[in-house]
Amino acid sequence: MATKSKITREEALSYHLEPRPGKIDIQASVPMTTQRDLSLAYSPGVAVPCEAIAENPECAYDYTSKGNMVAVISNGTAVLGLGNLGALASKPVMEGKAVLFKRFADVNSIDIELDTEDPEAFINAVRLMGPSFGGINLEDIKAPECFIIEQTLKEQMDIPVFHDDQHGTAVICAAGLINALHLSGKRIEEVKIVLNGAGAAGIACLELLKAMGARHDNCIMCDTKGVIYQGRTEGMNQWKSAHAVKTEARSLEEAMVGCDVFLGVSAKGAVTQEMVKSMADNPVIFAMANPDPEITPEEAHEVRADAIVATGRSDYPNQVNNVLGFPYLFRGALDIHARAINDEMKIACAEALAELARADVPDEVAVAYGRKLTFGRDYIIPTPFDPRLIYTIPPAVAKAGMDTGVARRPIVDMDGYAHSLQARMDPTASILSGMYSRARKAQARMIFAEGDDIRVLRAAVAYQRNGMGNAVVVGREAQVREMLETVGLGDAARELEIVNAANTRHLESYKSFLYLRLQRKGFDSQDIHRLAARDRHVFASLMLAHGHGDGLVTGATRKSAHALGLIGHVFDAKAEDGAVGVTALFHKGRIVLICDTLVHEWPSAEDMALIARRGAAVARGLGIEPRVAFVSFSTFGYPVSERAEKMHQAPAVLDRIGVDFEYDGEMTVDVALNQKVLDNYPFSRLTGPANVLVVPARHSASISVKLMQEMAGATVIGPILTGLDHPVQICSNVSTANDILNMAVMAACEIGRQ
Repeated sequence: MATKSKITREEALSYHLEPRPGKIDIQASVPMTTQRDLSLAYSPGVAVPCEAIAENPECAYDYTSKGNMVAVISNGTAVLGLGNLGALASKPVMEGKAVLFKRFADVNSIDIELDTEDPEAFINAVRLMGPSFGGINLEDIKAPECFIIEQTLKEQMDIPVFHDDQHGTAVICAAGLINALHLSGKRIEEVKIVLNGAGAAGIACLELLKAMGARHDNCIMCDTKGVIYQGRTEGMNQWKSAHAVKTEARSLEEAMVGCDVFLGVSAKGAVTQEMVKSMADNPVIFAMANPDPEITPEEAHEVRADAIVATGRSDYPNQVNNVLGFPYLFRGALDIHARAINDEMKIACAEALAELARADVPDEVAVAYGRKLTFGRDYIIPTPFDPRLIYTIPPAVAKAGMDTGVARRPIVDMDGYAHSLQARMDPTASILSGMYSRARKAQARMIFAEGDDIRVLRAAVAYQRNGMGNAVVVGREAQVREMLETVGLGDAARELEIVNAANTRHLESYKSFLYLRLQRKGFDSQDIHRLAARDRHVFASLMLAHGHGDGLVTGATRKSAHALGLIGHVFDAKAEDGAVGVTALFHKGRIVLICDTLVHEWPSAEDMALIARRGAAVARGLGIEPRVAFVSFSTFGYPVSERAEKMHQAPAVLDRIGVDFEYDGEMTVDVALNQKVLDNYPFSRLTGPANVLVVPARHSASISVKLMQEMAGATVIGPILTGLDHPVQICSNVSTANDILNMAVMAACEIGRQ
């Protein structure tokens, strides 16, 4: 089990405050730079699509954003587990939901908070907004009003209306249960199911399972007053009554005797080990209460080794996470211009999720998570960052919608549809998320060399509190504590390990090591003392060299070249040692690695070949299959230039060496990155646009990176230092705390280590 993350109040508030208040923004999808653009976007040009829509309302899906727009709507009467906080206080949750829609399924979303607890007023407000949206996602509305609101809106509106608290949980629960029963050799039509928690989610779970074949008489629902049985009057309503059964059981404990499946959407500790003991062979336990489950997997497995356990938490296997459902349900529904999301579409989603978990997990997912995921008791539900979700689940949902007649515009080419889904998603977020998952698994002891910089301290705190391992800060304890206090992180000082030359017992061994390396390079014993005892970069490097840390991050307060020189006193980090700097550019859904951005000033053709190999290794470390292009101002020998000659020769060096990745050159950047331009050179060995660019010199690499960063707003990670025998990463001195954290993650994952 991974180390649990800790998030403080200060961190949460800062995340929502910076760089701008909130979590969502609006960006134009069309150019708006000229008078002509203005005339087309607004008056007079806008009149044309208005008239077209008035004549045929279906055209709204063609000429507006309606077909890819979902409203996330709440009145704040049941915010998370916090209760009735009101409409305004629910806004951060609704903005968060909008972000998830965009991140996982490229669905545009806007949050709407309605300041009313009157179901009729709420219904009327949402109904009147119907023309604006392709779908409605209801969120955080208390029961029983949520049932009334959803059912009425479904009847009155001709677009999908979906209450995620109910049906999102139900879909993921169903997906997990399909596979849990598959592993235990049981059929849904035969198993005895006990549900604890008769709220919106619990009722929806049971209703969906019954729609999938579970027998009414085999399903027992419990609430705080015990079993919901036929004849009970206390604490009942029409939704609970629909699930009342004939049974002698009156308590949860009695109900669980001999049951095959327990579903919990109730409260921490609701299930005891004695209850688990009383269940049937190979019991299935979905303890989905948040933040703490009804019973932990450790407690359940202590008494029943044959149990299959799922929770709502990310730090246990088999997380029942709604993000696996609602983005893809809406993606599929929007793409067929659906009138509704029906049971068949929800079941299709659940079955597709279950099937995906049983499929062989590709290498890129394994790389992202740092382990091979194999279908079994600890992997019955796909992981949220599985890149296959976007092109697997929506087609299944869309097909079910078409088969049941709710599609306004059926999809003709389903294979083409799946390919389009794959192409529209930004792979960068998945890669970074995967790196973070690997870092949590690695649990590296990370050395942050510059403890006198608040950005570094923030990154160290984030590293530790995100459960990635232990953060070791090089600095003076009093100064570190004072700086953390000034930014509201004073409590973090107790969590960090603060080290310097004055408080370590290893200084003499550090100095002896360094003297042996530098005594014939013009350094005497006094020089060695000054370096080891007074320079934090050297001291931190010595810590790493002696195994007193697993990785090192530095460079935030010094120029990269200067930091590299100091590190070179301890490690072989020169060009002749095979060191290379690779910078990752993330922009508009693409990842391109630029190299060498740190070490080689003016590399030869042989150096270029080494740089290409290092860049390819970094790409594979990130889960990307490398395609290397040697770039210049000429393409395949024209125009002829002495400056381009080495770029022309470098592929021949790789030919002699023999490598297992695609490469070609020399070529201009547009040939390397634009498939249409590349198609003009059918003899090229590249099967697609390059993702690793080897540039002629360090100055051209630096210019390229800085230009993309400043003019295009690209996210820059690096330079990633490769070719060393220890994981060392050097940040830019303009790095943010998040940039530094990303470099620490790279070091933890040993990206680029020789």
